[in-house]
Amino acid sequence: MLETLGLYPSWYVPVIGSAWVMGIIGTIHVLASHTSVGASWLFALIETKAVRENKPELMEYIKKYGVFLLVFSYIIGSITGPGIWYAITVASPKGVGGLIHNFVWVWAAEWVYFTVEVIGVYALVYLIGKIDPKTHLKLTWTFALASWATMLLIVGILSFMMWPGNESWYQTGSTLDAFFNLNFFAHLGLRTAFMFAIAGAVGGILAATMKDKEVRIEITRFLSKMGIAGVFLGLIMWMWYVQTLPENARIIMQTQLPSYIAPTLFAVLAATLIYFAWSAWKPLQLKQGFAVAMTAIIAIAGLWPEERSRESIRKPYVAGQYIYSNQTIARDVEGKQIKSNLPQIAEHGVLKTHPFTPVSLREVTETNRLQAGEFIAKVMCANCHSMENTGLRPMPQKLHGSTDVAMIKAYLGGALYNGTVPYMPRIPLPEFEQQLVAEYLASLSQPQAAMKQLTLAESR
Repeated sequence: MLETLGLYPSWYVPVIGSAWVMGIIGTIHVLASHTSVGASWLFALIETKAVRENKPELMEYIKKYGVFLLVFSYIIGSITGPGIWYAITVASPKGVGGLIHNFVWVWAAEWVYFTVEVIGVYALVYLIGKIDPKTHLKLTWTFALASWATMLLIVGILSFMMWPGNESWYQTGSTLDAFFNLNFFAHLGLRTAFMFAIAGAVGGILAATMKDKEVRIEITRFLSKMGIAGVFLGLIMWMWYVQTLPENARIIMQTQLPSYIAPTLFAVLAATLIYFAWSAWKPLQLKQGFAVAMTAIIAIAGLWPEERSRESIRKPYVAGQYIYSNQTIARDVEGKQIKSNLPQIAEHGVLKTHPFTPVSLREVTETNRLQAGEFIAKVMCANCHSMENTGLRPMPQKLHGSTDVAMIKAYLGGALYNGTVPYMPRIPLPEFEQQLVAEYLASLSQPQAAMKQLTLAESR
């Protein structure tokens, strides 16, 4: 009896791919959560100014923005947060498992801070004018620090997903070695900078509705300064962040990302700077619709490409540079007593070792060859590639529409078998399974012939 691989059923989302499902939910969540963290610091800074300069009229803005946060961040964020958990659990169960085994107490601490944050924002909003200003200011700073702490803890986990940065974690398995990785501080600085910029942009939506002109001018200019500081800090942090990336990430950035990503991000940065500079110069001309449009531009043309790029440059790994995106363990981790799956795949293949191989594919015949190849391809490739001609890195396009089985098999048995492509996982399939996968991938550019064979196999 062969020992089976510790794999789970593959969740394949046709056309868009499972990674896009996670990406769409994640982008909405990041927008809501980063707005919340940035707004918490905005509240603390404005309220400090209000107390020191005896300007209680500024508290009206904090209350208005706080009520907005309760809907925008704490309802939308609280819905998309569990949505991310559901999506990543079915799309990347091995990756989630690896992160939980490393960071279970870090996540527990993050949930404690999040509880303080949620209670804090409700108390902050509803106690304005009901307790003395200095006590309320302490509450606001507690909210701000708890909110930023949730970001700090999550960034340690997200940064480990990129890589540990050194060999010590593989030997010790220590949570601290995993958390304080090479990428951590630069990543934290980058996200902190973004939280200031997005909180300033969203804050403009509320500032434009303030009736007191003096308050409106003061708040709008404060938001502009905060936003400009966030953009410039972000540029500095980005330059540092790039230096902390692994080699495979840099290669992907240079060769594999869509050509429009970099120009689009620079255009959004320039537009954001111009927006904040203009609103500081002409604060009374800032209209709510314009602020909404700017926020949408930052989210759609800035945040989405950035999050997509960050997920892309981590490939072929999903966590710690030891778990591939296809859930295969790619190397031994002595500190966690984890063994690589690659020798077992190379010796016995996927069909005989995957616990969820359909019974009908345990024995390959002439009538089910295409189905067997499809199963292996989806297990090994579908987390990063769609099998259709659209969606996430479409396999037919990656193969340039090739129907040459021998050529595809040569790639599977050469570069992919030996792991010589830095942004692709090493997939050491036995020769027989290489042939099955090559036949299936070739059939993707001959859909009518493939469908006929699949229908014939199912009928038998």
